[in-house]
Amino acid sequence: MTTDYQQAREALGVRLRELRLSAPDGRLTGSGLARRLGWPQPKISKLENGKQTATPEDLRAWAEGTGQPDAYDELLARLGGFESHIRSWRRQLASGHKPVQDMHLAAHADAFVFRGWESSMVMGILQTPDYARHIFTRYAELQQSPRDTEEAVRSRIKRQDALYDPAKRFHLIMWEAALRALICPPSVLAAQLDRLAGVIGLDTVELGIIPFSASLKIPPATAFWMYDDSRVIVETWHSELWIEDEAGVNTYLRTWNALKESAVYGSDAHRAISAARRTLNV
Repeated sequence: MTTDYQQAREALGVRLRELRLSAPDGRLTGSGLARRLGWPQPKISKLENGKQTATPEDLRAWAEGTGQPDAYDELLARLGGFESHIRSWRRQLASGHKPVQDMHLAAHADAFVFRGWESSMVMGILQTPDYARHIFTRYAELQQSPRDTEEAVRSRIKRQDALYDPAKRFHLIMWEAALRALICPPSVLAAQLDRLAGVIGLDTVELGIIPFSASLKIPPATAFWMYDDSRVIVETWHSELWIEDEAGVNTYLRTWNALKESAVYGSDAHRAISAARRTLNV
């Protein structure tokens, strides 16, 4: 959890405590409010001390329970202000993968320069439909989310139209492991690698591969995307992080530049892809 996120959660807790102590019908104790709301008393303490993230329902109950229902909109705005930067997969995938893909499609439409790093699979904007289908299926199983695989695949492939927009530029780096991970059948991966080889040479795309043999300045860790060097999206197992503060974005820009120093491009990248392709024997 980021420091900024935790600080914002603690600030919300301070505001919740203020509302409890300033209840119009008299100062409420934590146990008194818990009884009024039908909650366990530790929940009151966790929310006030920034140890638990409130839901919108929690905030409404708190505002009404302290006799200050008009405070709900303010509390909800506070929650939205910091929760928008940490988007849990449980909430995002409640209706399946397509809404998430549509959101990224909209974000792509508004940006012009993209930097991407991926260490474990072929990045979405370069995926074939068959490869994407296997990715969505595996993640739906992991997250126990609704299956809308075909709709999600169509949205992801639609995003690839941006690769042919002359106003946009994509600077992409992948670790060699992404070329070899059998997250799909070998025949699907073979077609995916053929697709990657075909991307090299597009005037809108700079595709770099970091070979296993490369000397690394930093470990090839978490994947991320940068939009116009002003927003970073990082995927973790439980959530997506949307980072927009200058210091945070600059950290990822330095990370990307350090990774780029280990990457090969052009014919060397093509050879790395071809070597991975030959191991499949299909």
